Amino acid sequence: MSTGPGAGSWISAEDRGFTLGDGVFDTALALGGVVFARARHVGRLLQAADALGIAIEPERVERALDAALTPAPTILRTTLTRGTAARGLWPASAGPATLLVSATPWSPALLGQPARLVTAAGRRNEFSPTAQLKTLGYLDHILAARQAAAAGAEDALILNTGGRVACSTIANVFVLKAGRLLTPPLAEGCLPGVMRALVLEAAPALGLVAAEAPLAPDDLATAEAVFLTNSVRFLRPVTALDGAALAQDGETVGALMAQLARQVAAQCGVPLEQAPSSP
Repeated sequence: MSTGPGAGSWISAEDRGFTLGDGVFDTALALGGVVFARARHVGRLLQAADALGIAIEPERVERALDAALTPAPTILRTTLTRGTAARGLWPASAGPATLLVSATPWSPALLGQPARLVTAAGRRNEFSPTAQLKTLGYLDHILAARQAAAAGAEDALILNTGGRVACSTIANVFVLKAGRLLTPPLAEGCLPGVMRALVLEAAPALGLVAAEAPLAPDDLATAEAVFLTNSVRFLRPVTALDGAALAQDGETVGALMAQLARQVAAQCGVPLEQAPSSP
């Protein structure tokens, strides 16, 4: 559903999300008519909007999410733009923000799919003021995904300007080393992923020391396990980087996944692995 100018019909050709990528988005999983980690997703979207100076009432976002929910397992994409405005990069005034929530089917088959990575040619600018915001400008990641597809890989590892690990095209990166679960700090240019935060919080209960630490590509090559996190696929084991096989620790990754699945069942009332596929 869409709310704002043109609600239920067309988004204006002058909408700044369309013309300038002036907006942010969020992707969440809903099972049994409940958005998993809803408060975290809405909070991150609102924080990003505030950082860009896009005015939106939290209640409006909540109502739009509610209107998009169904009992079926769905991926909810919430897109928020500054709306329409006169020409110019910084408008003297803008109309109401445009808000769109779209729903697409989700299947548990997406869980646990292994991924081979290639190192992207482009770099993520960790100094950009938007590096930690999930903005509509995703061309660098699109080109990295294109590079991965051309190489027969499922995703690309994106490094920052210092040559350190930032993220993949759609996920945060974790490595397991000697009982320590490590992921790049936000200052390295990665997004504050909701699943990233949940994994960091879940790790201590499994006897893992979780920490943020800068990672070099060699840290992936020498890790006991490498996996990706996002809100649709949860944990995704990485089996290879640039054609070289990586070590696997299915027991630890599986234990983390089970911990997250318990949280899903508690919040949504639906066992994650048994959620029926949407038709």
